[in-house]
Amino acid sequence: MTETINHLPFIVGSYAAAGIVIGGLVAWVMLDYRAQRRALAELEKRGMVRRSASVRPERTMAKAEEQA
Repeated sequence: MTETINHLPFIVGSYAAAGIVIGGLVAWVMLDYRAQRRALAELEKRGMVRRSASVRPERTMAKAEEQA
């Protein structure tokens, strides 16, 4: 029992550090997600279309041929 008490600050500190790192990573991902969504909205506002959008390939090819 005495060994556990002697190592308690290390154990608590390790868990606290891990929690802070994981919390920081979660916050970073959330902030980056919001920034990417804003950037995507701005591009769509300018007329850019996502390739993953539900556009039929025939339309896209016809449009590309018209522009060429």
